Order: sequence, then C-alpha cells, then structure tokens
Amino acid sequence: MSSLLKPSTRAFFKEWRKAPNYSLINFMHGYLYARWPYLYIGMGKGDHPLRKKLSFLNPLIDRLFPPHPLRSSQHSLTQPSYTHADGYHGKVIPLETAREIISVKEPIRMPDLEQVIPYTQARAILEQDPDHIAVLDCPCRAYQENPCLPMEVCIIVGEPFASFITEHEPKKSRWISRDDALQILEEEDRRGHVHHAFFKEAMIGRFYAICNCCSCCCGAMKFHMQGIPMLVSSGYLAVVDQDQCVGCGVCQEYCQFKALDFNEENLTFVNESLCMGCGICVSKCPQEAITLRLEASKGIPLSVNG
Repeated sequence: MSSLLKPSTRAFFKEWRKAPNYSLINFMHGYLYARWPYLYIGMGKGDHPLRKKLSFLNPLIDRLFPPHPLRSSQHSLTQPSYTHADGYHGKVIPLETAREIISVKEPIRMPDLEQVIPYTQARAILEQDPDHIAVLDCPCRAYQENPCLPMEVCIIVGEPFASFITEHEPKKSRWISRDDALQILEEEDRRGHVHHAFFKEAMIGRFYAICNCCSCCCGAMKFHMQGIPMLVSSGYLAVVDQDQCVGCGVCQEYCQFKALDFNEENLTFVNESLCMGCGICVSKCPQEAITLRLEASKGIPLSVNG
C-alpha cells in the first residue's frame, strides 16, 4: 500500500504519527486540506462553484469548514470553548519578521507558543529543512471575482509541507529560493498586503506558511472582520506623530483593517481596537509620521531569532 503513495504523502503521514494529537481523523483532515487546498478553502469561503450549487447543504458544510459568524465569539486568552478558529489561524507579522522566518538556516524547534499564539491548538513552529520553500497560487484568490494579482503569493515553508504541495499541485506551485521568497514578501508589502504566519491543527498542529493577504480576497481576513477570531495581532500598535502628520490620508487607503481615520483636526488617528500592527501604514506614510510600538495588550510578537 505504501508503494502506491507519493513520497511526500508518506513523509506527511510519518510526521503526523509523531504528533501528540495524532489520530486517523486528524491526519485525513490534514490530507484533505493540503491535497485539495482550492476545494477546501473555496468551500470554506463560500465562493467555490460547488459550494454555490450545494447551498442546501450549507448547515453541514459550515460544520466542516470555517465557522459561521453567529457561532463565534471574540477570542481571548481565557476563552473556554474550542472553535474552528483555534485550529486554523494566523499571526499578523511585520515585513521584518517575515524576512526573519524565510532567512533562517537552521531547523527551528518552538513547540509551544501559547503566549505568542494564544489558541488552544496549532501554535508550534517545528521547522525542518527551512530552506525548502515553495510558492503556491493563492487559494483565497482562486475563485474570487476580479482577484488581486499576482496569484503566486502563498509561501510554504519547510518539510513535509513544501514537498507535499509541490508534488500534489505541480501546476499551481513551484520551488523557490530564499531570495525569491524575500522578493515576493517585499513586492506584496509594496502593494499594501499584510503578512500572516499561518498555523493549522490539521497541518500537524504547527506553522506551515506565510501568506500575503488582502481584505478583499483573504478568507481569514474576511472572517476576522466579521468577528471570527482567526487572526491575532502582531503584538505591535501603529502610532501617529500628530506633529508630523499632514492629513494626506495615504496611509488610510492602504490599511487592510480599517484602523485609520481622520480626527477632528483632519489628521490621521489610530483605532487601537482595530489595529493589528501589520506595519503597512508605516512604509506608506509620505511624512514618515507613523511608527510601530510594542503594545502589551496586543500580545507578544513572533520571533524566531530569540
């Protein structure tokens, strides 16, 4: 039987067998997600053609894929109940952190990031072969009407994930170098798209990808804006120097979380409850009036360099 499986599938299963939460159901969930990401995410977002044809099954599908807004509550460190968002979520990261993750040359072992990733599941970085990097056409953009371009923006990092994706999605993925990955990050940053480190319980309970997201296409960002706790803050907060701000509004055009607005003096102010500390506004401000500062109430930043 094992001879019929692709090498990456065998490696994926082998890694799953080592996982503390291993079960055949969890493995099959992970296999379904990684093997058919466009079907899985398209169904979850609701824009896959099959989802539209099977609308009468929506109550059942909502139980299998990301949750309906009415069934979710705002996540907190003390949230007692488990939701789908605990097993599939992203950590907002500034460009510099994304660069750090891509640039690591040694295997990383960070088995429990409870303070950094405050979810009940999927909060580890156990990165093998960090130089094995692939890029995948974004599943969130795949079925989106008039999607943002380019499509190649989902960066799969380490094993067994990169090999699995490239072996099973050869037409929609390819191997890339670290320099290629850094170029994708920087180009997406210039477009104003937000970097997320994604974790998923079904992906052996750990980090597997850096996605470069826009609120118009990204499923996780859409759910976040609806109150579903699928994203956590970078741990930073944007701060506007009112003496330097001229009220041009450029930063507001790029804010994916709608956290920037004008105050009574027609200068930009930050809605702290909405700001996720992505840092896009910092690079977009022509006056260099915006900085990021550590904010304890927003959690602890993700760092792979200690």
